[in-house]
Amino acid sequence: MGNLPGTKSLKKKKAVPLPRDYKHKLPQTRTVNMEQQCGLITGDMEPVPLKNISVNLCINDFVAGVSATLNYENEEEVPVEAIFVFPMDEDSAVYSFEALVDGKKIVAELQEKMQAQRNYEDALSQGHQAYLLEEDDYSRDVFSCNIGNLLPGAKVGVTLRYVQELPLDTDGALRYVLPAILNPRYQLSEQSANSSLNMKTPIVPLEALPYTLSMVATVTSQHGIERVHSNCSLGPIQYLADGKTSAQVSLAEGHKFDRDVELLIYYSEVHSPSVAVEMGMQDMKPDSLMGSPSAMVSFYPDLPEVEGSRACGEFVFLMDRSGSMGSRLSHHNDSQLRIEAAKETLLLLLKSLPMGCYFNIYGFGSSYEKFFPESVKYTQETMEEAVKRVKDLKADLGGTEILTPLLNIYKGPSIPEHPLQLFVFTDGEVDDTFSVIKEVKLNSKKHRCFSFGIGEGASTSLIKGIARVSGGTAEFITGKGRMQTKALGSLKFALNCSVEDISVSWELPPGLSASMLSSEQTVIFRGQRLIIYAQLTGTMPQVESSGKVCFKYTLKGKSLENRVTFSLQPKTNASFTIHRLAAKSLIQMKDLGSHETSDGEKEDVLNISIQSGVLSSFTAFIAVNKELNQPVQGPLAPRVIPRPMTFSYLPTLCQYSSGSRPSYDSKVELYSILCEDISSKGHEIYDDVCCEGYFSLDCMEDTESMSMMNNSDFSTKNPKLQNDHKGFGENAILHLISLQKANGSWELDEELTEILGTSLEDIKAANPAKDQDPSVWATVLAVLWLHANGKDLKCEWELLERKAVAWLHDHADSSNPMLVQAANSFLKLSVTPDDLVF
Repeated sequence: MGNLPGTKSLKKKKAVPLPRDYKHKLPQTRTVNMEQQCGLITGDMEPVPLKNISVNLCINDFVAGVSATLNYENEEEVPVEAIFVFPMDEDSAVYSFEALVDGKKIVAELQEKMQAQRNYEDALSQGHQAYLLEEDDYSRDVFSCNIGNLLPGAKVGVTLRYVQELPLDTDGALRYVLPAILNPRYQLSEQSANSSLNMKTPIVPLEALPYTLSMVATVTSQHGIERVHSNCSLGPIQYLADGKTSAQVSLAEGHKFDRDVELLIYYSEVHSPSVAVEMGMQDMKPDSLMGSPSAMVSFYPDLPEVEGSRACGEFVFLMDRSGSMGSRLSHHNDSQLRIEAAKETLLLLLKSLPMGCYFNIYGFGSSYEKFFPESVKYTQETMEEAVKRVKDLKADLGGTEILTPLLNIYKGPSIPEHPLQLFVFTDGEVDDTFSVIKEVKLNSKKHRCFSFGIGEGASTSLIKGIARVSGGTAEFITGKGRMQTKALGSLKFALNCSVEDISVSWELPPGLSASMLSSEQTVIFRGQRLIIYAQLTGTMPQVESSGKVCFKYTLKGKSLENRVTFSLQPKTNASFTIHRLAAKSLIQMKDLGSHETSDGEKEDVLNISIQSGVLSSFTAFIAVNKELNQPVQGPLAPRVIPRPMTFSYLPTLCQYSSGSRPSYDSKVELYSILCEDISSKGHEIYDDVCCEGYFSLDCMEDTESMSMMNNSDFSTKNPKLQNDHKGFGENAILHLISLQKANGSWELDEELTEILGTSLEDIKAANPAKDQDPSVWATVLAVLWLHANGKDLKCEWELLERKAVAWLHDHADSSNPMLVQAANSFLKLSVTPDDLVF
C-alpha cells in the first residue's frame, strides 16, 4: 500500500529560522495496512508529547470562563517542536496564554501576528524555548499552539484562558461545548492552502488517542440550578450553596478527548432581563474601550406568536450531499444517517410550507444540483415533484463546495413580496469560512439565512457566521439532537411576523452616556435572548444610583417595549469578562480574515485586539523563555499532535451494503464518491494508491443492512409503526405525512386506510358527513392519528397540522366537532377539538 499525505515518516529539522509557511512544509507520518479495519487510521507514529488536557470551567449565569492547560512532556532524546491544531467555538474570546516551566510562569504577549511569527522563528533559531498561539487566517474556530525547543525530558504546561457567551436552546438549556473533533475541510481557494487545517496531521483511532481530558465545571446562578446533562459520563453533581445556586460537576476519570464535550445546564428561571456593569482597567485611559465601565444587557423579549402572511416568502433549502453526509449524526450506533435525516427534514419542510409561497431545493458537494431552474410556486404539482426527488437523494456529490451554489442563489431574481429565506444544512467542512461569510454578508439586505451544523466537527465559524451577518439563526445537530426538530423550529421563525423598528435607549444620570458596542439588531425571534454591550462614558455617580435601558420594537404595527432598571455601582472583575466579550463582539463584526477584511477594518481589529488582549486573526500570543542554561543545539524534530476526527466518510463504507439505503449502483461508485470527498478536502490522492491509504475495499463487504427509518426516532419511539411501504413508508408517521396534499388535506384512499389499520369500506361507513367532500373526513382522521401516534415529535409536524386545520376551517367549519367525535370513536382515541386548535 502506498503513502498518502499525512502518512510519511517525520524527518528531523535543524533549529534554524522557519519560513512563514513552515507549518505546511512539515513532513508527515506513516500508515499501516488497514485490512478489515474501518474508522480512523492507526499511524505508526513517534511519541506524542501532549499527555493530557485539564479544563477548569466556571459558568456564571450565561457566561463561561474557561482555563485550559495542555501538559507536554518530551520523552525523546532530541529536542522537539510540538504543534497542536485544535477547534474552539468561534464565540470564544481568548485573552491569556502562559507557560509554566520548572515552576516559572512565562506570560505571553499579544502582538501583531506576522511580528509574533517572526519573533517565534527568531527565538527557535537562537536556541530559546518559545510558545506561539494563533487563530487560523481562514476560520475563526481553528487555533494552533506551537511549543518550540522542548528539551529531552522537559515538561511544560501551557494555559489559555477565554470567556464566552453561552447559547440558549429552545428548551431553555444553556449549552456549553468543548470541541474535540476537527475534521478535514474542503479547500475553497488556492490561498486557503496556507490554513492550519491543511497541515498533514497524524490520524489515530478514537480509542487510541494518546492524551486524556479532565474537566471540572462550577456553575453559579441566582436563579437556581435544576440539573446538568452531558453527552459524556459525569460524576455526581454536588450543590455548593443553599437554594441550589451553585453546583460542581466533573468528567468521569480517564476520559479520552475523542468527542465534543457538551454540557446542558438547566436553570429554574432563565427569562429574566438583567444588566451587569463592570469597572474598567485602572491603568487605561478613562474614555477608552478597556478603561471605561462596560455594561452587558440581556433581554428576553416576550413576543407573541403572530403568523405572517400564509403565502409570503421564497424558501430555498441548500442541503449538503458530500460523501461525509453518508455517516451517522453522532457516535451512537443507533444514530440516524445524516443523509436520511436530511431527507426526512426536507419532507417535513416541504409539507409545512404555505400555499402560494415559492421554493427550491439545492444539493451540493464538489458540484451542485437544483430541483428547478429557479424557484417555483408551491402547488400540489411542484410539491409532488420535489417529494419524489427527495426520496432519491444520495450523499454522492463528493466534497463541500458551498460557495458556488450560494452565488447561484444570490444571482437569481428577487420575487416581489416574497423575501428570500435561505436554509443551509452542512457538516461545515470548508476551510475558508470567511469567503462564504463575506458573500452572505454582501447579500444580507435581500435575505435571512438559517444555518444548521450537522454532526461533530461542523465549523462554528461558518454556521454561526452566516446566520449572524444575515439576521438568521444557527443550530447544531449533535448527540441525540434531531435535524428535523431544529429545522422545523427555524421554519416557524421564518413564517412568523418579524419585529421591526428596533431601538435601544438609555436613561442615565447627567454627565453619563452609553455608546453601543454591539452590532445593530435587525431581527428578533420569539423565545430568543438578546445580548447588548455598551460603553459608559462620562462621570460615574459617587453615590448609589440607578439607570434604565429600554428596548423598543414594532410587531404588526403595534409598538412594544421591554424596560429594565439596574444599579450604577460597577463591579470589579479581575478577568474583565464583560469588556472582553464586548471586544469580541466588535472583532466579529469587522474581522473577516486577512484576505477578506478591508485595510481600514483590519486596523480597527488590530487596535481592538491589542487593547483588549483578545485574540483575532491579525494577532497572536508569543512567549519566549530565554533563561535556559544553554541554547538548544542540534536537530529539532517536529511533532504534530494527533487530533480526533470522525472521518465521517469511512464508516460509510462499513454501513452500506448492496441492500442498504441510500443505494448506490455499485461499491465502485461509492468508492469513487468517497475518494472525491477525501481529495476535495485537501488530501491528495496518489494514482497508485487512490484512497487505499485511508481505507481498504475489504471493509466494503456486505454488512447488516441499515434502512432509513429503523434508526430514526420516529421508529424507535413507535416500533409498531414500521411497515413495508417504499420511499418514506418504512415509518408509518412519515408515510402518512408524505400523503398530505400541498393544501393541507388528505385524500380518502387505500394508502391512508392501510396506515390507519382499517378498510376503505369501514372508513366510508363511519363518516358522519357523507354528503361532504371525503377529504374532510380523511383529514380529520389523519390529524387525530398523528396526535395519538406522533405526540412525542409534535414539534416536527405542528406546522403541517396547522395547514390541515386551516383547510378544515375553510371546508367543514361547523361540522368539525362532530367529525372529531366520530373519528375518536372510530379510531378508539380521545383527542379533543381543543387539541387541534379549532
